[in-house]
Amino acid sequence: MDKFRLLLSGMMLATTSAVMAQGAKNIRINEVLTNNTASIQDEFGQREAWIELENTSFTTYNVRGMYFTTDRSVLDPEMSVPERIKRMSVIPSGDPRTQIGARQHLVFFCNSNPAQGKLHIPLPVPMSEPFWLAFYNGNATELIDSVSVPALAADMSYARSGNKWTVKSPENVTPGIENFIKTDETKDAYLKREDPHGFGITLLAMGIVFFCLAVLFVFFWLFGIVMRHIDTVKKVANTQPIKPVTKTVEATAAIAHTTGNLLQDGLKTKGIDKEVYIAVISMALKQYLDDVHDVESGIITIKSHHTTWTDEYAQMTHFHDPVNPQAHTAPHIPTTPEIK
Repeated sequence: MDKFRLLLSGMMLATTSAVMAQGAKNIRINEVLTNNTASIQDEFGQREAWIELENTSFTTYNVRGMYFTTDRSVLDPEMSVPERIKRMSVIPSGDPRTQIGARQHLVFFCNSNPAQGKLHIPLPVPMSEPFWLAFYNGNATELIDSVSVPALAADMSYARSGNKWTVKSPENVTPGIENFIKTDETKDAYLKREDPHGFGITLLAMGIVFFCLAVLFVFFWLFGIVMRHIDTVKKVANTQPIKPVTKTVEATAAIAHTTGNLLQDGLKTKGIDKEVYIAVISMALKQYLDDVHDVESGIITIKSHHTTWTDEYAQMTHFHDPVNPQAHTAPHIPTTPEIK
């Protein structure tokens, strides 16, 4: 079991190393300028020699821990790795700019102090003399790319054009971007020059197709879930137990409506809608127009009717004389007429 684990770990390590090595092969030296008098400046406003790297792949790769050198002695296969590292300048880590994106470029300042920035390396680059420049992998053993740079005049660069190198005049120097940009170049010619084997356009087309398929899959998957839920709701709505719930909801709505009337119109209306009052008045008007009520003549008849409310004998007994009953008889008062 231990041997199997050891073998599996070794295979994984070898695979990872192969993948990393393959990714490193996509990084190459793209342009070099040795005598900088009018080209780009660093963060401190100084003009120094610079080297440009290019990521030729369609994936991102981090170049931290890789090496530059101008010392040909490192080509000696018998030289130890520690001795070879002494003759190289390492790309420091800790700067996100070392993560070079697909088809992107990165510029390093040479003859500089690393304390000034992560993109400053102490690589010795002669100003007006030819020299050899090499780019090594992080193991300081695998040579990734190299070029023999001729003596360059002020602000002139040595740039790659396909598999060839060309001296560029100061006005055509292009740090951080493509070396040769043709304004009259068609898109087809540009794709043919940048992707001669068609790998990039193939990957792009396949990516678009698979992305569209994934979007369609997600859409129909969500659509199926929604339709299943709708069917479930319909089945539940058509079942018998839902009717009592519906009646309860209707009764609750009626109570809420009455309560709302009480709150709006006050307690005087006792929760009765204004529509009820309007209906009652309309019915009364309808009955009046249809002569349903009693018809009155409008004539007042007055007839005499005797009452005892003025009878002093009956009401004022304390003035009554039993010896002479007529002595205190009240004077005659006209009777009150009865109104009919």
